[in-house]
Amino acid sequence: MFHRHPFLSLLSGAYLVFVGWLTLTPDALGEREVGLASRLLDALHRRGYAESIDYMRLEFLANIALFVPVGMFLLLLFGAGGWWLAGLSSFGLTLFIETAQRQIPGRVPDPRDLVANTLGGLIGIALTLVLTLPATLRRRRRRRARQQAASA
Repeated sequence: MFHRHPFLSLLSGAYLVFVGWLTLTPDALGEREVGLASRLLDALHRRGYAESIDYMRLEFLANIALFVPVGMFLLLLFGAGGWWLAGLSSFGLTLFIETAQRQIPGRVPDPRDLVANTLGGLIGIALTLVLTLPATLRRRRRRRARQQAASA
């Protein structure tokens, strides 16, 4: 994959560096950022929007959103047939992050993050499978046609 899609590989690497910075550095989100998110939620609530979303739910949804591209990149790396490997890798990456956070000052590993990140990765995998389905089906048809021509 890396040699066939250098731009995608570069983009994937850059995004994984961003995820690493966000999840493996001490206190990436300080009181200022948390306060901003709380003020945004308060403003939405005052206008009657997103009333069922509190800060914990917003954080959970943000963790899901953070890992959707990770799932997409992993599926593109392993291919459509390796969807299960992409799913396991998404879980493994999240498990690594949550385990590493035990040693990082200001970080608190949370089992909900494991669920949210893995769910985000799986959503990214499913979305990519749907988006790449036409190309996958074309490749399979071409492969079958070549095999039939070779055996005839």
